[in-house]
Amino acid sequence: MLVAVCLLVYSLPLTAADKQATFPAEEIKPGMKGVMYTIFAGDQIEKVDLVVLGVLHNATGPKQDVILVELLGEKAEHTGVVAGMSGSPVYFDGKLAGALSLKIGIFNKEAIGGVTPIASMLEVERASATPSEKATALGVPSKAAAVRVPVPGNVIRRASTGAGDFLIPIETPLIMTGVYPETLGQFSAELSAWGMTGMAGGTAEPSPDDAKIKPGDMVGMELIRGDLSLSPGCTVTLVEDDRILACGHPLFGFGSVALPLTRGHVITTLASSMASTKLMTSGGTIGTLTQDRLTAVMGKLGAGPAMIPLDVTLTTPVAEKKFHFEVIENPQLTPLLVALAAFNGIVSSPAYSEGFTLQLEGSIELKGHSAVHLENLFAPTDMPVPAGVFVATAVQGDFARIYSNPYELAKVDRIQLHVTALTERRVAQIDNAWIEKSEVRPGETVAVKVLLRPYRGAPFIQEIPVTIPAQAARGTLQLVVSDAETLNRNVQFLANNSQAQLPGLEELINLMNRERQNDRLYATLLQPTPTLLVEDKEMPNAPISQINVLDQRQNPGGSRLLYQSKAGEWSVQLHQVIAGEHAIPITVK
Repeated sequence: MLVAVCLLVYSLPLTAADKQATFPAEEIKPGMKGVMYTIFAGDQIEKVDLVVLGVLHNATGPKQDVILVELLGEKAEHTGVVAGMSGSPVYFDGKLAGALSLKIGIFNKEAIGGVTPIASMLEVERASATPSEKATALGVPSKAAAVRVPVPGNVIRRASTGAGDFLIPIETPLIMTGVYPETLGQFSAELSAWGMTGMAGGTAEPSPDDAKIKPGDMVGMELIRGDLSLSPGCTVTLVEDDRILACGHPLFGFGSVALPLTRGHVITTLASSMASTKLMTSGGTIGTLTQDRLTAVMGKLGAGPAMIPLDVTLTTPVAEKKFHFEVIENPQLTPLLVALAAFNGIVSSPAYSEGFTLQLEGSIELKGHSAVHLENLFAPTDMPVPAGVFVATAVQGDFARIYSNPYELAKVDRIQLHVTALTERRVAQIDNAWIEKSEVRPGETVAVKVLLRPYRGAPFIQEIPVTIPAQAARGTLQLVVSDAETLNRNVQFLANNSQAQLPGLEELINLMNRERQNDRLYATLLQPTPTLLVEDKEMPNAPISQINVLDQRQNPGGSRLLYQSKAGEWSVQLHQVIAGEHAIPITVK
């Protein structure tokens, strides 16, 4: 009995109080027998026997080796390598050798996988000691999901992999609760681009024992929580003091991060010929994920980081629903997550239908800066795209512009979105426009008449009173009747081409708040004098001397010259999306 107890203790993974001995990758040889610890169901960590097939040197980069292993036993043969097994610790002679992190392609249940050596994983701790990177502009996902490690020919024949002769990172299950199928359908491609495999999951009540984790347990990394939750999950490889290592590959590849770390619980493991996966729930917050690197993710047990409060209100003709979320603050992911939460809130109401026009009002509150105001109208179209997608992508675009600014790292304090569903498809096209007299005098008020054709409705005439400014140039001018998009082009040019041209983030916010609303009809009087667009400013009637000075600047793209200047602008609100433009020549005497 004493011998049996000793063997059992020796075979279990070490706890946080122990100092883990490691097994060098250079001492691993083909044919060596080892064990892996993972969870198939419940919180029960199980031992899985394995055998080494070989060591692939420089597989994922210089001095980044991969240990090729085959999992043995009935369960491993039934499930193959499972999404969520990433990080499962591998031991030889009781010493930690690394974490299971790679698998062979898809449609293959052969339990052959790749192990990231523990020495490579421990490099993450050294990387965390260097100064953290500042968040940069949105970019292409840098996750190692694109890593493809060629498999030796003898293993290919043994596994009968066919064309799938590469090791790829094991998928990370994305635990989702409160997510509608319509939302998943709209955003699944973007989530997949980050290497996430979405699945239905749940949340578990926090427990005092949540932080008592050990190698082989599951952890989640919260992206959204509240009335909707998204939490990728993987397996813990090492726990020492208040530090944990997990996954064996990156989550997103963002480097220094601050994501809430939660306790993960496995309901069961779903076996599939395409891709077996663990069905999970996410428990209480146990710490902060601080590093997301090539060979592992690293976290610190304790309190979780602050998240951004997000409130979404949906008002329909018969009801009002309120949702509260918290999202992580991350330049790459926050725009997508806010868009996903907003769309999910829109489609949540049974009273909502695709025939509705959506009115958005809201704000993005920033620390130390003015708020970004969100206000616009979005009508359904004949395209197979829900109107809610236009709302979500508009919000996503505003966040992307804030986070990709070259001036400073924006700190978002709060997000508030109010979406009102208005009956009918409210959109009107500008068909024609005219005035009763072609000659006017400065100070004179004329009525501009605009013929509008609403969707499946009777055409109607809308008048815009226009008072000719006293300082308007004499001669033939142009009165342009248009939608908001026509006028926003100059503002968007300034915002999108302002890299290092604006004084700072506050000026970018001011530009964003200057954009016109698309539920208004605009009349703009233009005169034939040049306008300079410089930094966040429009400079009408620019003198030739000023244009020459700016032309001499060694700063191409920093300014733009228009050959007309605005003498005046008028608008009326019509509570429907306006589209089109029409120009009227007018003579000022």
